[in-house]
Amino acid sequence: MTKIAVILTQGFADWEYALIAGTGGPFFGMQVEFFTPQVGEVKSQGGLAAIVSRKLDEIRTFEPSVIVVVGGTIWETEQAPDIADLLRAHHERGGAVAGICGGTLALARAGLLNEARHTSNNAEFLQQNAKNYKGAEHYQSSASAISDRGVISAPGTAPVSFSAAVLEAAGLATDALQQFKAMLGAEHLEPAMAEASS
Repeated sequence: MTKIAVILTQGFADWEYALIAGTGGPFFGMQVEFFTPQVGEVKSQGGLAAIVSRKLDEIRTFEPSVIVVVGGTIWETEQAPDIADLLRAHHERGGAVAGICGGTLALARAGLLNEARHTSNNAEFLQQNAKNYKGAEHYQSSASAISDRGVISAPGTAPVSFSAAVLEAAGLATDALQQFKAMLGAEHLEPAMAEASS
């Protein structure tokens, strides 16, 4: 069974992990587990209190295909956890690493954005909040997720394409991936186009 590790921190963004957890396991047969720097209660930006019982150092023995770093308020502060070694080691073993919104700062601090094409909320967001970020020449302003060299990045406004990229990296079959994208994109089609495609 394909495994995905999702890292949550205090103030995590409610909308950025939901499709991965809500479809990865129930619909696509993947094992999605949550990890946090300190076990216990973590509260989302929207006020949801979640109990996470697995620590970050358990990720390695879990052996996921993809590590997902969910954004949130903590990543721009001094309280942000240092997960650079964890992310680098996983990537060096051939695993995919994904970050959305503030989670891209964790990827930048790990040096994973220095060579890979990537995106984030904007270029200044990375430059101002990740001191060792040296990947400006590979930055692309994009409304959707970018996947390159085992590194997935997205702005906080792109949870659907981010989830699709994570599921693809986890090995979701092409036909299922296309169905996932089509279903979630259908509400944005013009009514006439939506009727024609149904």
